[in-house]
Parts: sequence; C-alpha cells; structure tokens
Amino acid sequence: MERVPQFVIYALHGPYSLYLMLRYRGITLPTVANPGLEGSGLTKESKTDLFNLLGSVGRAHLAPFVTICTGFSMLEEARRAIETSGLSFPVVVKPDIGRRGFGVRIVQTEQELAEHLCKFPEGVRLLIQRYAEGPGEAGLFYLRMPSEDRGRILSLTIKHFPEVIGDGTSTLRELILLDTRARALADVYFKRNQKNLDRVIPFGESHRIVSVGNHVRGAAFEDGSAHITPALEQVLDTIAREVPGFFIGRFDVRYTSLEEMKRGEGFTIVEYNGAGGEPTHIWDPRTSTIETYAGLLTHLKCLYLVGAENRARGARPMAFNALVRRYLDELRLLKSYPDEE
Repeated sequence: MERVPQFVIYALHGPYSLYLMLRYRGITLPTVANPGLEGSGLTKESKTDLFNLLGSVGRAHLAPFVTICTGFSMLEEARRAIETSGLSFPVVVKPDIGRRGFGVRIVQTEQELAEHLCKFPEGVRLLIQRYAEGPGEAGLFYLRMPSEDRGRILSLTIKHFPEVIGDGTSTLRELILLDTRARALADVYFKRNQKNLDRVIPFGESHRIVSVGNHVRGAAFEDGSAHITPALEQVLDTIAREVPGFFIGRFDVRYTSLEEMKRGEGFTIVEYNGAGGEPTHIWDPRTSTIETYAGLLTHLKCLYLVGAENRARGARPMAFNALVRRYLDELRLLKSYPDEE
C-alpha cells in the first residue's frame, strides 16, 4: 500500500464519511474531536500553537524550538533566535503549518540554513528545532473518549530510515536501483537525493536516503503495537490530558532506546498532531490491504464518535465553508514550500 497513489488509498473516505455524517447528524463533527484546537487539528494547524499548549510534563519531553518568519531579515532573526535559545547545529527546519514532510530539512551549518530559508516565500512561519538524533523514531496514536478518565495508545509505529551501503564504484543512483525496496520507490528517493545521485559512495560507507519520518517521503514503517506498555501509556496520557480539549491525535517522538521508551522514559517529542494525525502502523508492508483500509476508516469513525460526545457537552462544530477555506489555504501553502530534503 505504500506504493499506491493517494486517491486510491483514500477512495473509501468519501462514501464512509457520508455515512458517518448521516449516522451522527453532523457534516463537520470531527472539528470538535479536539475542541481545544482550532478546527480540531484537521487542517492548517500551527505547530507553534500546539507546542505552546503542552503542560509541564509535555514540555519536559519536547525538543526545544524557536519560530521565525521568512522575509528580508530572516537569516539575522534565525541567528539571533538560535543564539538566545541555546540551540546548536544540526537543527531541523520545518514549516509551522505543514504536513507530509514538505519543506522539512535537517541543516548542519549556517550556510545550509541560509540556503534553505531562501527557498520559502516571504511571510511563512518556520520552526527551527533541536535535532533529536534518536536513533529511533516512533509514532504514538492516542485516543481518549471525553467520557473516560484515561486515554490509551491505540497504535505504535516504529519508523526506519532506509540506507544504502557504498561499494566504492557505484553512484548513489545505482545503489538505489540495486536495492529491491528502494528500486520500487526510486522516484521518491531520486527526488529526495537529487544533489547526490551521481556521487560514488565509498566502500562500506552507509548513506541514509531519507531522513524525514513520513511514509510519503520513503521512510519504512513497522507495526510496533507489541511494544505498548502501561508505563508508556500512562506518561503519554498525562501529556495529552495536560493539553486543554485534546482527545485524539498522534505524537511523533525520537527515542534513545526502545526499552527506555517502553518504561515511559528517554523519548523526545518532535511533533504532535490533532485529528489530522493518522495511526501509521497501517503502512507496515506486512499489513494487508484490508487491514490498511480498516485502520483508516476506524480512525475516521473515532473522529465522529469523539466529536459527537463533545458536541453533546456543548462544543460547536466549525461551519463547512470555514473548514473548506482552511483546507484550501493549507494547500496553497504546501505548494509554495520546497519539496526536497
């Protein structure tokens, strides 16, 4: 399914959404799945705003960041922000409003930072965040019904960043084509690595061909649900309940050791999403097509279930035309971002 076009993956969303709208009598009911977030985090959500909603436990796990705005003095603003916040290279630069890895890049030097900032149009808010090396990354999908005292982790995804090993004679392009999985996603990897495709990788050297933890960018996902533990669930529930009006979403974290993370320790939040954040274990290649579709539709149903409970408690769903405007605004922003690593 990781090779299937998006319109095929989400083909069932339309008819199933129509059924849920009729079943729960609300076209935009998911916009109150997280009443503490504008639009529930379905679209055009600000990472800065989300981070600022975290409580004391969440902030203790958050990778430090600063927010700047592109424009004439952006490089000077970025230098000053990095210096005053205590950040150091490497850092991750990513749009404040964005998804699917558009515009995200790990920058190693001030020169790389300047080059990347110049690729954005004027007036775009960007985050500069400490690069949490990991070495592991995971997606934790969280759900708490408004009528429940405690939430739970429904899905845990371990993310892998594919690498090729140099033989001293082959270019990066050739090494990608020699790898079975990489060859199947060659178009994705060529686009991600266009500056280095003709470089010969030295013998024995490992070269990572994707560094952003998104399956659309070519990261490999593994269903790690077997690693969900009561200790991890308790810590994540505490973090989520500290966010006002937050009931469903996904936390993307970096961890130093899987065993530490299972104890609820040693992980760093690099991002979290509201209602627009899907459970990502469904992109494990071992997951069947039926299971993938079932996972996507179950997520959609959860949005309506949580939204219905919050509506009964007085939350008012967003108007349909307002939701459409937010979605179109986000699409326009995404198209203006550089699409490379």
